[in-house]
Amino acid sequence: MKLIFVYGMPAAGKLTVARDLSRITGFRLFHNHLVVDLLLSTFDFGSNPFVELREEIWLSVFRHACRSGLAGLIFTYAPEETVRETFVDDAVRVMRDEGGEVEFVELTCPIDELKLRLDSADRKEFGKLTSVELFDRLRTDGALYGCRMPKPKITINTNRHEPADAAAMIAKALHLA
Repeated sequence: MKLIFVYGMPAAGKLTVARDLSRITGFRLFHNHLVVDLLLSTFDFGSNPFVELREEIWLSVFRHACRSGLAGLIFTYAPEETVRETFVDDAVRVMRDEGGEVEFVELTCPIDELKLRLDSADRKEFGKLTSVELFDRLRTDGALYGCRMPKPKITINTNRHEPADAAAMIAKALHLA
């Protein structure tokens, strides 16, 4: 199974592009806020139980997706300070141990454009970061950068490409379509 690991800053377009990529490839979409929203119903963001369970669930889904025979899974991810430094390596290890592989895709976008996108209805639907002031504070504090990411197979500036075009570029670069 291929795990397409789409990462980037908040509002870079990860979920939007991933939805289009899912339509192109037929791969299921497992975006990070599914687990975040589940856990926020019980735990504070960044608390020990939240962090531990979030990563356990993410890794468990990857493991079970491999075991179930899925051809691929698309995962969206925003590196940030509450994710443990070992998470990405753990994801690669789980996939390798289960006979799968991980392909990293980075989405970028200029900061000024990210700030304009923060207030979208789609972001509000999933309880995502929508405050420019908080975004600026987190960025200044280094909280939005989290762990070091592996070199991506492809990097796309979503300010230069429409989501469907970005998804098509990813599918081509990863030989998925």
